[in-house]
Amino acid sequence: MNKIAPSDGLQCAGCGMVIVISYIFDGRAWCSEECALREMELNKIRDSLNTSHLALTEALSAALDIRERNTGMHSKRVACHTLLMARHFSTDEEWLRQVYWGALLHDVGKIGIPDAILLKEGRLPDDEWALMRMHPEMGKKILVDVPFMTDASDIVFSHHERYDGTGYPQKLSREDIPLGARFFAIVDTLDAITSDRPYRRAGSFKQAKSEIIAGAGTQFDPIAVDVFLLLEDELRETVRLKLTQPRFYKEGEIA
Repeated sequence: MNKIAPSDGLQCAGCGMVIVISYIFDGRAWCSEECALREMELNKIRDSLNTSHLALTEALSAALDIRERNTGMHSKRVACHTLLMARHFSTDEEWLRQVYWGALLHDVGKIGIPDAILLKEGRLPDDEWALMRMHPEMGKKILVDVPFMTDASDIVFSHHERYDGTGYPQKLSREDIPLGARFFAIVDTLDAITSDRPYRRAGSFKQAKSEIIAGAGTQFDPIAVDVFLLLEDELRETVRLKLTQPRFYKEGEIA
């Protein structure tokens, strides 16, 4: 991914969106985050994905993001970035597809969470938090009988587990947590820290990196952290693409 100089009124060659920063992929200029993600690691498995499966799951994930008032393509972003890490570990295309599906639909169980809880700002009381914590199990139940998502449903079920066994809902630890879920945990933390929230501005890649390193062996699988560090340049650039949108950009923010 090569960045070229920003230009006022620059349009994405893929979708026509006017944006501040453009990127070059295979000699073509792409500007919007959606097109950039499309040109990333996902394209390496796109040809082997059933087109209808891909369209359906991506539409569902987009609907989930909209319901949570998240217009930043969170689900597709974390799915592509998890795939980037997973591809560094394995070339098994079927496993990579399952990792992508699982990361893309990680929050599908939130369909069962009432809006009054899901969209509430601030800390949830204990009874509402207990209900919110049920969304991995709800997601598993939604996907478990889908023939092409057997392993993906396990990632959905396990995406809030922690390496030290203090996560939920099963309190799995170490290798009992699906590897795709262990990669996802790092990517989700990276995206959370580097995204705007109602109560704070987006943090920098440097801040996210420090937190991820500090969590090795407790929240995160140390091997997954090592993969994250090996792919630091690529992941830093994807964060840069998000943070260089006009509402985010501030000198030094993407360091």
